[in-house]
Amino acid sequence: MSPRLTGGCQCGAVRFSVAGPLGRASLCHCRMCQKAFAAPYAALVTAGEDLVWVRGAPAYFQSSNLARRGFCAACGTPLTFEPEGGGVDLAILAFDDPSAIVPVIQHARWARADWVDQAADLPTREPGEAAAAAGWYAEIVSRQHPDHDTDRWPLPARDDAGPGAG
Repeated sequence: MSPRLTGGCQCGAVRFSVAGPLGRASLCHCRMCQKAFAAPYAALVTAGEDLVWVRGAPAYFQSSNLARRGFCAACGTPLTFEPEGGGVDLAILAFDDPSAIVPVIQHARWARADWVDQAADLPTREPGEAAAAAGWYAEIVSRQHPDHDTDRWPLPARDDAGPGAG
Protein backbone atom coordinates (compact mmCIF):
# COMPACT_ATOMS: atom_id res chain seq x y z
CA MET A 1 0.00 0.00 0.00
CA SER A 2 1.26 3.48 -0.82
CA PRO A 3 2.07 5.82 2.03
CA ARG A 4 -0.45 8.53 2.81
CA LEU A 5 0.45 12.01 1.67
CA THR A 6 -0.79 14.99 3.62
CA GLY A 7 -1.27 18.66 2.95
CA GLY A 8 -3.50 21.63 3.46
CA CYS A 9 -3.95 25.35 3.31
CA GLN A 10 -1.65 28.06 4.56
CA CYS A 11 -3.55 28.76 7.78
CA GLY A 12 -4.22 25.12 8.72
CA ALA A 13 -8.01 25.36 8.75
CA VAL A 14 -8.25 22.77 5.95
CA ARG A 15 -6.09 19.62 5.87
CA PHE A 16 -6.22 16.56 3.63
CA SER A 17 -4.76 13.08 3.41
CA VAL A 18 -4.56 10.85 0.34
CA ALA A 19 -2.83 7.59 -0.55
CA GLY A 20 -1.25 6.90 -3.86
CA PRO A 21 -1.00 6.08 -6.48
CA LEU A 22 -1.88 9.59 -7.52
CA GLY A 23 -2.86 10.38 -11.09
CA ARG A 24 -0.90 12.35 -13.64
CA ALA A 25 0.64 15.56 -12.31
CA SER A 26 0.39 18.59 -14.57
CA LEU A 27 0.90 22.30 -15.03
CA CYS A 28 -2.07 24.20 -16.41
CA HIS A 29 -1.44 27.59 -18.02
CA CYS A 30 -5.08 28.48 -18.80
CA ARG A 31 -6.28 31.92 -17.69
CA MET A 32 -8.71 30.43 -15.18
CA CYS A 33 -5.88 28.56 -13.45
CA GLN A 34 -3.61 31.61 -13.64
CA LYS A 35 -6.25 33.73 -11.92
CA ALA A 36 -7.32 31.06 -9.41
CA PHE A 37 -3.72 30.57 -8.27
CA ALA A 38 -2.56 34.17 -8.91
CA ALA A 39 0.43 32.55 -10.57
CA PRO A 40 1.72 31.74 -14.06
CA TYR A 41 0.18 28.26 -13.84
CA ALA A 42 -1.53 25.80 -11.53
CA ALA A 43 0.43 22.70 -10.52
CA LEU A 44 -2.15 19.93 -10.01
CA VAL A 45 -2.26 16.18 -9.42
CA THR A 46 -5.27 13.89 -9.59
CA ALA A 47 -6.08 12.50 -6.15
CA GLY A 48 -6.88 8.89 -5.49
CA GLU A 49 -10.37 7.86 -4.52
CA ASP A 50 -9.42 7.78 -0.85
CA LEU A 51 -8.97 11.55 -0.46
CA VAL A 52 -10.01 12.50 3.08
CA TRP A 53 -10.49 16.01 4.44
CA VAL A 54 -9.03 15.53 7.93
CA ARG A 55 -9.60 19.08 9.18
CA GLY A 56 -12.22 21.42 7.79
CA ALA A 57 -13.31 21.29 4.17
CA PRO A 58 -12.85 23.51 1.15
CA ALA A 59 -15.26 26.24 0.15
CA TYR A 60 -16.04 26.26 -3.56
CA PHE A 61 -16.23 28.64 -6.50
CA GLN A 62 -17.96 27.43 -9.67
CA SER A 63 -15.33 28.81 -12.05
CA SER A 64 -17.08 27.58 -15.20
CA ASN A 65 -20.00 25.51 -16.35
CA LEU A 66 -17.72 22.46 -16.28
CA ALA A 67 -15.64 22.79 -13.11
CA ARG A 68 -15.46 24.13 -9.59
CA ARG A 69 -12.44 25.08 -7.52
CA GLY A 70 -11.94 24.41 -3.83
CA PHE A 71 -10.13 26.84 -1.57
CA CYS A 72 -9.76 27.65 2.12
CA ALA A 73 -12.44 30.14 3.13
CA ALA A 74 -10.22 31.41 5.96
CA CYS A 75 -6.96 32.15 4.12
CA GLY A 76 -7.81 31.77 0.43
CA THR A 77 -5.31 29.03 -0.41
CA PRO A 78 -6.27 27.28 -3.68
CA LEU A 79 -6.73 23.55 -2.99
CA THR A 80 -8.66 21.77 -5.75
CA PHE A 81 -9.80 21.75 -9.34
CA GLU A 82 -12.87 19.53 -9.74
CA PRO A 83 -14.18 18.92 -13.25
CA GLU A 84 -17.82 17.99 -13.74
CA GLY A 85 -18.19 14.25 -13.91
CA GLY A 86 -15.75 13.32 -11.21
CA GLY A 87 -12.23 13.42 -9.96
CA VAL A 88 -10.42 15.87 -7.75
CA ASP A 89 -7.15 17.47 -8.71
CA LEU A 90 -5.19 18.73 -5.70
CA ALA A 91 -2.80 21.68 -5.75
CA ILE A 92 0.67 20.13 -5.68
CA LEU A 93 2.13 22.96 -3.62
CA ALA A 94 -0.54 22.43 -0.94
CA PHE A 95 1.08 19.07 -0.11
CA ASP A 96 3.39 19.01 2.90
CA ASP A 97 6.14 17.60 0.65
CA PRO A 98 5.43 18.99 -2.82
CA SER A 99 8.80 17.80 -4.12
CA ALA A 100 7.41 14.25 -4.01
CA ILE A 101 5.06 15.07 -6.92
CA VAL A 102 6.64 16.03 -10.22
CA PRO A 103 4.52 17.35 -13.12
CA VAL A 104 4.82 15.32 -16.31
CA ILE A 105 2.67 17.34 -18.72
CA GLN A 106 1.56 20.93 -19.46
CA HIS A 107 -1.91 22.03 -20.48
CA ALA A 108 -3.09 25.19 -22.28
CA ARG A 109 0.39 26.24 -23.38
CA TRP A 110 -1.29 28.73 -25.72
CA ALA A 111 -2.09 30.85 -22.64
CA ARG A 112 1.34 30.52 -21.02
CA ALA A 113 2.87 33.81 -19.90
CA ASP A 114 5.64 34.77 -22.34
CA TRP A 115 8.26 35.04 -19.60
CA VAL A 116 7.71 31.66 -17.89
CA ASP A 117 10.54 29.92 -19.74
CA GLN A 118 13.01 32.63 -18.69
CA ALA A 119 12.06 32.66 -14.98
CA ALA A 120 14.77 30.17 -13.96
CA ASP A 121 17.40 32.40 -15.56
CA LEU A 122 16.44 35.57 -13.68
CA PRO A 123 19.19 36.88 -11.41
CA THR A 124 18.97 36.51 -7.66
CA ARG A 125 19.85 39.20 -5.14
CA GLU A 126 23.43 40.40 -5.04
CA PRO A 127 25.25 39.43 -1.81
CA GLY A 128 24.89 42.96 -0.39
CA GLU A 129 21.16 43.04 -1.12
CA ALA A 130 20.72 39.58 0.40
CA ALA A 131 22.51 40.65 3.59
CA ALA A 132 20.33 43.75 3.89
CA ALA A 133 17.17 41.66 3.47
CA ALA A 134 18.34 39.04 5.99
CA GLY A 135 17.41 41.32 8.90
CA TRP A 136 13.89 41.68 7.58
CA TYR A 137 13.53 37.93 7.15
CA ALA A 138 14.89 37.34 10.68
CA GLU A 139 12.02 39.42 12.11
CA ILE A 140 9.32 37.26 10.53
CA VAL A 141 7.22 35.19 12.89
CA SER A 142 5.31 32.86 10.61
CA ARG A 143 1.65 32.12 11.28
CA GLN A 144 1.63 29.55 8.50
CA HIS A 145 0.66 25.99 9.37
CA PRO A 146 3.74 23.72 9.45
CA ASP A 147 4.29 21.17 6.71
CA HIS A 148 3.01 18.26 8.79
CA ASP A 149 -0.18 17.26 10.56
CA THR A 150 -0.88 18.74 13.98
CA ASP A 151 -3.33 17.57 16.64
CA ARG A 152 -4.73 21.07 16.85
CA TRP A 153 -4.37 24.41 15.19
CA PRO A 154 -3.47 27.12 15.79
CA LEU A 155 -0.58 26.06 17.95
CA PRO A 156 0.05 27.96 21.19
CA ALA A 157 2.03 31.16 20.70
CA ARG A 158 5.74 31.00 21.51
CA ASP A 159 8.04 33.92 22.15
CA ASP A 160 11.03 32.09 20.65
CA ALA A 161 9.43 31.34 17.29
CA GLY A 162 11.90 32.21 14.58
CA PRO A 163 11.61 32.35 10.80
CA GLY A 164 9.32 29.65 9.49
CA ALA A 165 8.66 28.32 12.99
CA GLY A 166 4.93 28.67 12.85
